[in-house]
Amino acid sequence: MSYAAIHPKWEEPMDNMVDGYSLEMTAKETEGLKEAAPLIRKDTQVAVTFLPGEELEQRVEAAVLVRELGFEPIVHLSARRIESEEQLDWYLGQITKKAGVKRVFIIAGDPPEAEGPYEDSLQIIESGLLEKHGIEIVGVGGHPEGHPNVSRDELWVWMQKKIDAVRAHGMTPLIVTQFAFDDDAIVEWLSDMRERGIDVPVRLGVPGPAGIKRLLGFAKRCGVGASASVMKKYGVSLTNLVGKAGPDKLVGNLEQKLTDRHGRVRLHFYPFGALTASAEWINDYDGRH
Repeated sequence: MSYAAIHPKWEEPMDNMVDGYSLEMTAKETEGLKEAAPLIRKDTQVAVTFLPGEELEQRVEAAVLVRELGFEPIVHLSARRIESEEQLDWYLGQITKKAGVKRVFIIAGDPPEAEGPYEDSLQIIESGLLEKHGIEIVGVGGHPEGHPNVSRDELWVWMQKKIDAVRAHGMTPLIVTQFAFDDDAIVEWLSDMRERGIDVPVRLGVPGPAGIKRLLGFAKRCGVGASASVMKKYGVSLTNLVGKAGPDKLVGNLEQKLTDRHGRVRLHFYPFGALTASAEWINDYDGRH
């Protein structure tokens, strides 16, 4: 499969940095998606997360809504939260039959111990169930600022293993990164990846506009670096947590620093529950560039 199948414009220059963006939502944010839908470009890829406190049926319904509203669903799979092979088989059957899902994104997940047979995303890729249900594109995680429990060298080894496994099972790999605030860390990570010969397209995670306290709370929960110097560069002072912050500086800096040698790159927005605000920010940025 060519990368044009992942997104029609992967092989073309971007009009600007938000061209071909994707968004993320939880299964509980269906009303928020309906509200934001008129502001979101048709065929935009919308990822449905796999968070605790949600039922599988909720996630299926959310994926169906994404499709019905004219967007392309990407369904997350959290390996350690899947209770059995039968449950995974059923879930994949539901999302593919009811929502026409062709794309998934797999992470190990937060639980320290697996709730079922899958300890990591590689085991799901190697299960054979993805291709059984017609999944074509498999996203795996990238960590521009590192991971609290895994060394940088190990992260590269595991990324390559997963990419190789996806291809061995006849599917197309994609990398989606955790959100980050530091454009220099993102660009350095991309350069390192390309120097290692990893040519897979990347969706770079960026925060949508949100309250400063909310941004910092998600950063802490996700293990994202939010030092005073990094946040100052992002446009936030840790001595003043009142108000909101958007990704204007981050996205603008990425647009200036990324070149052809960084390979195929698009943005993935984490709205933190504010889909409409993120869609408005994207449209405003697009209009100004």
